[in-house]
Amino acid sequence: MPWFLLFIAGLMEAAWAVGLKYTDGFTRPLPSLLTILGIVISMGLLGLVARDLPIGTAYGVWVGIGALGAAVLGIFLFGETLTPLRFFFLTLLAVSIAGLKLTSA
Repeated sequence: MPWFLLFIAGLMEAAWAVGLKYTDGFTRPLPSLLTILGIVISMGLLGLVARDLPIGTAYGVWVGIGALGAAVLGIFLFGETLTPLRFFFLTLLAVSIAGLKLTSA
């Protein structure tokens, strides 16, 4: 169960990171509220998961999922470029996340 919650926490991190783009500097109420809610959920789940998983692993996976998710969403939602080198490094990030999961006790 901790790994599932960590995955959800990582997805919420990606969601709030992308949500920042829609807040317009926290001047738009609904996107700002949803972004803050995403932050609270993401951090809250990370806190729960830290009870059962090593913090270095939990935090690394959480940040990795958030960064990977935000980058992929940026490509699809905002038209950010996907060069072969960027694709390579995003793939490397995904492999690193999986490696942390596979090598954790």
